[in-house]
Formats: sequence, structure tokens, C-alpha cells
Amino acid sequence: MSRVTITVKGMSCGGCVSGVEKALRALPGVAGVEVSLEGASATVDYDEAAVGLEQLKGAVVEAGFETE
Repeated sequence: MSRVTITVKGMSCGGCVSGVEKALRALPGVAGVEVSLEGASATVDYDEAAVGLEQLKGAVVEAGFETE
């Protein structure tokens, strides 16, 4: 299991946090997600054999936000 923190730009409310969480949790191999509005970030615990960092970032972008 790996852990990564992704910068998420564009979140402004609790609904944004929920949207990012939902998008990340929908990916196979994601075991846990913590999204911080104040920290503008998402910390994800995931199985590298099932999902990669680019897929995680892609899910955030598809949810309507930007990553670095």
C-alpha cells in the first residue's frame, strides 16, 4: 500500500471536498482518501498494482479540479 498527497486547486466548499473524495474512492485499488479544503490537498492510500498516480490525478481533473 502506498500513500500520496496530491495538490488540488479550485476547491471552495464542502461540496468540492465531497466531489474529490467520491471521484478518488471510485477508482480500483484506492483504500482511503482524506481531502483537506484548507490544505488544498487529497491524501490517498492506494495499491500501486491496481492504480497509478496519473490515474489518481486524472480522477481529480475529471471531477472539475486542477492538480500539480
